[in-house]
Formats: sequence, structure tokens, C-alpha cells
Amino acid sequence: MSFLDYTPVALTFGTSGLRGLVKDITDLEAYVNVKGAIRYLLAAGDIAAGSTVVLAGDLRPSTERVMRASTRAIVDAGCLVENAGKIPTPALISHAIAGRRAGVMVSGSHIPFDRNGIKLNKSTGEVLKTDEAGIAAEVARVRAEEYGRSASESPFDASGGLKQAPPLPPLVGAAEEAYVRRYTTAFAPGGLAGWRVVVYQHSAVGRDVLARILRELGADVITAGRTETFVPIDTENITDDELDRVAAMVDAVEKDSGPVRAVVSTDGDSDRPLVLAVVSASEADSRGRRVRFLPGDLLGIVVAEYLGADAAVVPVSANDAVERRMRERGVLLEKTRIGSPYVIAAIDRLRGLGTRGKILGWEANGGFLTGTDVDLAHGTLPALPTRDSTLPILATLFAAAEQRIGLFALWARLPSRFGRSGLIDEFPVAASKAIVAGLVPAGAVTEVEFDAGGRVIQRSEGATTELTEAARSAWQGVRTACARFFTSGFGFDEIVRINVLDGVRVTFRSGDVAHVRPSGNAPQMRIYANSDTQARADEIVAFGLREPDGILRQMQRVFSS
Repeated sequence: MSFLDYTPVALTFGTSGLRGLVKDITDLEAYVNVKGAIRYLLAAGDIAAGSTVVLAGDLRPSTERVMRASTRAIVDAGCLVENAGKIPTPALISHAIAGRRAGVMVSGSHIPFDRNGIKLNKSTGEVLKTDEAGIAAEVARVRAEEYGRSASESPFDASGGLKQAPPLPPLVGAAEEAYVRRYTTAFAPGGLAGWRVVVYQHSAVGRDVLARILRELGADVITAGRTETFVPIDTENITDDELDRVAAMVDAVEKDSGPVRAVVSTDGDSDRPLVLAVVSASEADSRGRRVRFLPGDLLGIVVAEYLGADAAVVPVSANDAVERRMRERGVLLEKTRIGSPYVIAAIDRLRGLGTRGKILGWEANGGFLTGTDVDLAHGTLPALPTRDSTLPILATLFAAAEQRIGLFALWARLPSRFGRSGLIDEFPVAASKAIVAGLVPAGAVTEVEFDAGGRVIQRSEGATTELTEAARSAWQGVRTACARFFTSGFGFDEIVRINVLDGVRVTFRSGDVAHVRPSGNAPQMRIYANSDTQARADEIVAFGLREPDGILRQMQRVFSS
């Protein structure tokens, strides 16, 4: 395609879906990826020629253009398009798999508006990591076809834009309506009566749907913070500034409407929840804020208990309170790499064993997945094996309402483990890869413990195995390398456990946990922390992010040199 006046940049898979800068997601790039994916699903027998593909998007400025290019790709691949409009990702996927249809969601989730993405689903659920190679091969074939056309033959101009972009098909509201009914027919009508809840709308695609569901279940809903400017809320990285804004919002609402009990919201494509309790002045935090945030991994514990989980799947980055609580409750817990495809694959495996009746999963961002149907007092929630924000919001509100207590009192019953996460944006990808390569030893072992006797041991399904001399030496080397960064000057104790399933997660004798990991969606380096106090968890993350000499920058200098 010699007539292009720019250098194309291919989209790549992140932890979940394709991601890229908006300037790189030209109509041409969106087209080749969506057409390639549909061809893969057709070749695999997941869908048939002439079948309908459900299309939706979020509220980013670039989304509608990418949806139009996706429409052209789906039609050119021999399928029909149902335009479900601007709806939450879980609403799209729930509707698509209920009709055994594929889906295309145009969204960059929580990442900044200068980026966007495309999330694909098969007729049975999300595209998994095992599908990515096949999709990439079909995308390469479509790319070769399109790049091989002459300027006159190609439907694209020199800037990669469609010469004649098709209009979107007429809007069909079935997916949104089905999503609303999913919850209003399963949870008790009027169950949230007496609860005044603020829905912080910002630019979340599910902002009106969430408010509608809460109202239909009896809540007194007040909407606030609506904006047409995209707000990239990352529910794994809620800052003090964001909490201050929400606290000010609550003060303004209460002056007009009276006391508020909770604030709820979601990220951009509404598959990750944000839940905050509103407390009395005497329960305000050290900054005087009357809003209390519960991180998504802890929120998942509340939801799993309310739904009666028999087995749970979480990523390795989850607060270790999850492990403690599931062990206390006798719930089988499996940990995976970070990203919903890994959680879903583990849920599928557990379901295939047939030994657990209610299999649930969630991520540190709060997105909740149901691998099996869930019976509630009023109705049944069909399995939805994709991240969802509405279920965890409703479950925690109903749990508090049914026990006649506030959210903060409900959350106080969780194990006293505190977490914090943070990130450095625009962190060089090459440096991230070098850090992981320098701290992850070769071999199949992903977690070891260092005991007081100098042994390096692996625990698996209740069995203990001592490593070979070569493996022990490699892991001791990793321990020594980690100790170079996690020093006593930063308050760290002796390292007693290291997990390299996804990034590097280090546990110290004091009980502190520090976990460093590159983002799978953007050029970011993240650090997660757990500790027995919030102050210490905050401190660990602060040490990690400190400029110019924090832990992550030190790692960058050492491993990039």
C-alpha cells in the first residue's frame, strides 16, 4: 500500500482486548483487525456466514468512527451487524452470548482518551489467550490483502480513512433492556428502599443504565458529576485527588437532598465498579473525608460471600485478604495471571471438573465474573463470564441493606489487610520488559518460599517440594536482586516468598507485600502493596513511585543499563 502517507502501527493484544493510540487506530487498522477476527470465528465454526454480530461502544470521542469502520469490516466478512449503541461491555457480551452471537466492543476501558481499543467476544464468551494466535494470523492475511490493493482499488485513502464510511445501522435497544432485566428480575424489588445513593456519572457508558437499575430496585438515586469530556477513571488506582472530588460532590448533594449512604460509579466501559461508603463526621478519614473507598479485590470478597461462592478465581495481584477469607470459609481459591482471559480460563477449567457448584471470579479492579448460574432469593442470574460492574455494586448494597447496617460497618468485618496500587505512566516498555527478564528465573516454578533453614521450597496442592540445587541457586539470585531494591531503608524486612506468575510479587517476614508489574494495556509500570495498616501500604507505593529515585526508577536504571 505505497500510497499511504503515514507509517501504520499494528494494534496489539493487552491483558484484555486490542489497545492502541487513537492516532494509530485508523479506519484501515480497525478494519483489518475486526475483519480478521470475524474470519477467525467463521473458520473456527464459532459463528456461521450470514450470522449477526453485535456491535457497541463507549463514550470516547474516537469510538463512533471506529464503530463505523468495524461495521464495514463485519459486513465485508459476510455477516450482519446489530448496532447495540453506547452500552456497557458486559451488556454487549451478555446479549451476544445469549443469542450465540459474536460481539465487537469499541472501548479503551479505563485508559486515557488518546487511546482506544477493540474487545472481541465469541458466541460463548470472551476471546481468550488461546485464540489470539489464530486471530493474529487471520489479521495478517487481511492486512496483506488490503495493503496489496492499488490506490484506486482500496476503500481507504492515503491517511487510512474510509473513502466512504458507512453509517451505523439503526440502533437496537435489546441488549440494554436485557441487561437491565438481568438484575431487576433477580434482585428483590424494593430491596434498596431507604437507600439514597449518588451515581457519579462522569463519562461512563453505563451511567444512565446503572441509575435506572438502582431506581427500579428501590434506591433513591441522585446523579452527579456528568460530563461529556472523557474521564479515564482507573478503579485500581483511585487517588486522593479523586476521593477529594467525590467527597466534595457528596457535600454538595447533601446540602440539597439530605444524607447520602453510598456513592457508586464505574470506569469508562462500565465493566469495573467504584463503590464508596458515606460515613458520619466521626468516622471521617485523616483528611476529614466522609467517603471511604473499598478496593475491588476486597469488594469481591463481600460479593462472593453474598452470592455463596463454592470456588473463586482471582489474579495474583489481589489483596492477600482474599486468600485468608476464602480459606476461613472453605472456598477453593485459584490464582491466575492478571487479565480477565486468564480468570475465565481458570473458571472454565474448574467448571469442567464438576466438583464445585458456584464458581465465581473477580479482579483487583472489582470487575466480577460468574462462571455458573447464581440463584438469588427473587430469581436467577445466568452465568456471565466477563467483567461486570453492576453485580458487585448491587451485591454489596443488598448485603448491607439486608443486614440493616451501613456499607462501612459491613466492610469492617473483612480481614484487616490493606492495599494500595499506583503506576508510572509513559514508562518505557523496553525497560519494563528488562525488569521482568532480570527478575524472573527460567523454569516452570512460579512461587517459592525461603525458610529459616536456608531451603527454597515450592508448595503445590498441600505438598512441599524442595528445589534442585540449580533451581535453588537461581531463586536465591532473584531474592538477592529483589533485596537490592526493597531495602531496610524503605522499611522492608527479610524476603520470605516470591511469586513470578505475573510480574514479581515479594512477601516479607513482616507480612508486607510488594508487587511490580508492567501494564498489559499501556506503557505503564504498576506497583501493588498489601500490609497490616493502610499507612504502610500507602508508604510502599509511595516509595515505589518516588521520583527520581524510587523503587521502580531504580529498577529501570539497573536493568536498562
